[in-house]
Amino acid sequence: MAIRIGNCSGFYGDRFSAMAEMLDGGPLDYLTGDYLAELTMLILGRDRQKDPSLGYARTFLRQLAGSLATARRRGVRIVTNAGGLNPVGLAHAIRALAAEQGADIKVAHVHGDDLTGRAADHGWTGALTANAYLGAFGIADALTAGADIVVTGRVTDAALTLGPAIAEFGWGRTDFDLLAAGVVAGHVLECGTQATGGNFSGFTTIDTTRPLGFPLAELSADGTAVITKHPGTGGAVTVDTVTAQLVYEVGGPHYANPDVTTRLDTIALHQSGPDRVTITSVRGIAPPPAAKIALTGVGGWRNSVEFVLTGPDIEDKADWVRGQMTEALSARPPAQLVWDLARTDHLDPTSQAAASAVLRCHVKDPDPSVAGRAFSSAAVELALASYPGFHVTAPPGAGTPFGIYRAGFLPQELVPHVVTRPDGTSVDIAPPPVTADPPVETAPPMRAAHFTRTTEEQLGRLVFARSGDKGGTANVGVWIPAGHPRRAEAYAWLRGLLTSGAVARLLPETAGHPIEVHALPNLSAVNIVVDGLLGDGVAASTRFDPQAKAVGEWLRARVVTMPEELIR
Repeated sequence: MAIRIGNCSGFYGDRFSAMAEMLDGGPLDYLTGDYLAELTMLILGRDRQKDPSLGYARTFLRQLAGSLATARRRGVRIVTNAGGLNPVGLAHAIRALAAEQGADIKVAHVHGDDLTGRAADHGWTGALTANAYLGAFGIADALTAGADIVVTGRVTDAALTLGPAIAEFGWGRTDFDLLAAGVVAGHVLECGTQATGGNFSGFTTIDTTRPLGFPLAELSADGTAVITKHPGTGGAVTVDTVTAQLVYEVGGPHYANPDVTTRLDTIALHQSGPDRVTITSVRGIAPPPAAKIALTGVGGWRNSVEFVLTGPDIEDKADWVRGQMTEALSARPPAQLVWDLARTDHLDPTSQAAASAVLRCHVKDPDPSVAGRAFSSAAVELALASYPGFHVTAPPGAGTPFGIYRAGFLPQELVPHVVTRPDGTSVDIAPPPVTADPPVETAPPMRAAHFTRTTEEQLGRLVFARSGDKGGTANVGVWIPAGHPRRAEAYAWLRGLLTSGAVARLLPETAGHPIEVHALPNLSAVNIVVDGLLGDGVAASTRFDPQAKAVGEWLRARVVTMPEELIR
């Protein structure tokens, strides 16, 4: 027996029509929606400050208003973390919506993750939000108690899929291989269309003429999962699109969740049909003793201006305006002043855009006046007194507050995990009975193949990549595509190429940051983790690509010496 679990949201702001599309597109047993990220928690925290009745993802409620009748008619149960900082508030709102529509539904909610009121007790000063990542057994309890809709606060993204599997198949707390299989299926689904071709290096090989279909998993009691999508939808489900999501926002091969530590280096993928990828052989070990706590807060105020530099002497023009701004701000220098020159200009340009570069100036300061009027006035006053061709992309405005992220940790037994069932009774979910620190990573040795001829080519001629963020950390997953005729040899070469030192040379912006490179041989992949590249995370980064979404494509654009035999 297999259950069909779909996804209709990968973030707060994802395609609004996806819930209806997934319910109408084919049979499902469960529909999940992931609405939370570090930045989302900060946004919801500000909402709650303004109105204590808010703090949940209101988009979900609007989606449900148009789809509740369909879900009930088709017997689809819904599991979502859209409760954010106020799962009880969203649960009440869903019941009110159901009453308006005359729908008889049972709603449960999972809570206990919100530790904001206890933040000071644990030394988490300045936290606007403090939320533990809860596991999946609370969701499973709610479903077993008969809930049609389960609303959670901050659970792990994969828990939205793992919870239904536990409820359906009776997986226990120490069934680590099965729990790990559920985590892998959930990790593939959690970011929506990223598993069906979204943000995919190989996008030219798939159907992009139609909106990408959202993914679903056919999950069996033995842990086998088949990733697919509804017929007639765009995109594709291939070994490579699934790999792209598996290497997204992870660290080493031991992927810690509150219910199990999943060994990503055991995953086996097989293309079992058109738009069907089977996942098998997943292994798990005991979960870590500590629960991860996501802490967000306001880091200060920020502002920016983009100076457009056109024609010859770009570097000299940039030097002049840098000096002018630094001098203008010298009476009260901002805490941070960051410059970023993007050389988008071309030799012998045939358009003004091709003749222009962009010099970005960013400021941060605890004082809103320093990041606001003082900075804006300094930039505007240069309009007639600076480099030839002076103009900006937009006038700088008032400073805006920016959010920061950091992680905390507590023993799992100190984190409440509570389910309020459809009948109104509340039950405490016990912490895992067995925990263990993840083992030290050991990468199996590989014998490099011998190649006779080399050439200078962009790395992207050989590899796919997917990158992203986790707080201030950037990760880049790089792998040899599944169809490569000499995949094992190509992977051995890639492993030898991408050392931490080579990453720092290929991506100079990463130099000076701790860099780890982890091997995932079963996926023919390596995962690069760069700590601190994104500063304090959330909305604090001043990088051109503040969430590292394109770092993988930057790496693919770099020219390296590679064996001619490996280029297809």
